[in-house]
Amino acid sequence: MREIVHIQAGQCGNQIGTKFWEVISDEHGIDPAGNYVGDSILQLERINVYYNEASSQKYVPRAVLVDLEPGTMDSVRSGPFGQLFRPDNLIFGQTGAGNNWAKGHYTEGAELVDSVLDVVRKECEHCDCLQGFQLTHSLGG
Repeated sequence: MREIVHIQAGQCGNQIGTKFWEVISDEHGIDPAGNYVGDSILQLERINVYYNEASSQKYVPRAVLVDLEPGTMDSVRSGPFGQLFRPDNLIFGQTGAGNNWAKGHYTEGAELVDSVLDVVRKECEHCDCLQGFQLTHSLGG
């Protein structure tokens, strides 16, 4: 199978990414708990591109969620599909960058880079044939 690792970064990226997972889960017949509840065998076709099958008919997104502050992750977790994501794949700082590029690049962001790369590496290692990465993020900061 040709798997895709989805990486969503920052408030905007996580908001867009969360909506993406809601839509694709609906298309594949996946409920907010990760269970297959669809009514067509076609919904399971190519489901392994974006999901790992954790157990029989239970699916987990192949996603890495990143932000410099915990507020965005709290919103994701409390949202309708918040329990769908693997908790180890939510990486966040405690202070945020406050729309300061240098702070995000040199201090808070730099502290998270190794953790993010480690989680991305683990997701890639679980793939049979990694096709690529899909990123959602803002353009402005």
